[in-house]
Amino acid sequence: MSAQKPSRYGWVIVLLLFLFMLINFADKAVIGLAAAPIMKDLELTPSQFGLVGSSFFFLYAVSGVLTGFVVNRIQTRWALLAMGLIWAVTQFPMAGSIGFTTLIACRVLLGAGEGPAYPVALHSAYKWFPNELRTFPTAMISQGASIGVVLALPGLNYLIVHYSWHWAFAALGVTGLVWALAWLAFGREGTLIETPAPTEGRSFGRIPYRRLLLNPTVLAACASGFGAYWGLSLMIAWLPHYLIKGLGYTQQQAGWLSTLPWACNVFIVIGAGWLSQNLLARGYSSFVARSLIGGGAVALGGIALIVMPHVEAPTLNLALLVLGISLPSVIYVLSPAIVSEFTPVSQRGAMLTIVTAVATSAGLLAPYIMGRVIETGATASEGFHQGFLICGIVSLIGGLVGMAFLRPEAEATRFAAADAAAVATRNRLVNAELAL
Repeated sequence: MSAQKPSRYGWVIVLLLFLFMLINFADKAVIGLAAAPIMKDLELTPSQFGLVGSSFFFLYAVSGVLTGFVVNRIQTRWALLAMGLIWAVTQFPMAGSIGFTTLIACRVLLGAGEGPAYPVALHSAYKWFPNELRTFPTAMISQGASIGVVLALPGLNYLIVHYSWHWAFAALGVTGLVWALAWLAFGREGTLIETPAPTEGRSFGRIPYRRLLLNPTVLAACASGFGAYWGLSLMIAWLPHYLIKGLGYTQQQAGWLSTLPWACNVFIVIGAGWLSQNLLARGYSSFVARSLIGGGAVALGGIALIVMPHVEAPTLNLALLVLGISLPSVIYVLSPAIVSEFTPVSQRGAMLTIVTAVATSAGLLAPYIMGRVIETGATASEGFHQGFLICGIVSLIGGLVGMAFLRPEAEATRFAAADAAAVATRNRLVNAELAL
């Protein structure tokens, strides 16, 4: 166990970061919720709307990586404040009359502001909690996304149905400004910034990024995250439209049904986070408590989506879709904790954002590919089912890779041994010079 003790104020930070992620995913999900009226008003084809969905991720990864290196050198509270302000400002143009180009530009800028959000939020929280106590706070922060969408979608859909989709974007802009003021008043920087001692099996020196990025565990974290995010990006961009065009629900019904995967996420992810932390406390390895649970959840989600297109009953079809998208979300909690086990704190912000950037690059492809598949399908329903089948295959492969190659203890031991060897070599050289 770590000798470092978490401060109670850390839970205030967790609450603020929970709200941060709530707004983050409400900003993402509103585009899918408003898909039908936006496509009607702007006369967009499925491919064009797919491009709108993918455009959000155009600068998402680049911004995430760059910000990751920045937060290695500045306090995370200022980076988080800047992100909150960017989110708010980019929503306000959507409140007025816009065209296809402006719509894409706003989504690109919003994506640039949201790309670093989750890893930087975790980097901030990890400065309040030692390694063995991070899984549950991570689960709580990540569930700002799911709980936020469950709470936000009905209200946003009410604005869309009774007023217009422009009002929904304006409401999100105001909410973003309120959060930024709250963070400015109460946001603090954590004090648990020392790296774990080498006796814990972890490296304490700086590791070349080439070695960190190319080790099998980080590559597996990227693969499993990519598989999970393929489904998440489809849910953000296309789920409400699938419910309307594929399953025949109304806009109002789709608004409520769209909350099902997010509501399911709350129980699955928090439950998995609790189970993982409990297993660690009982002495199970991180491979069992984190890797197998995370990779297995992504793989099971893929299997559900592969089966879904072959099921005709709408209720069962929707249930498999919900499971297929919800189960892989477990990896968003466990993957950062796995990578943090062997990454020095001075490099953790960059590593978390790089891994997240690679995983979220699935969003560049998935919404647009779905739009193209819908256009080529004999019917909208058939096109959607083909798109979800592709998603299931990607998720299954990513999950299997995660189960096979996520080995945090092995990486920690290997890096610690290399560190110890480097220190021993330096000591021998110094002793040799002194002997002369």
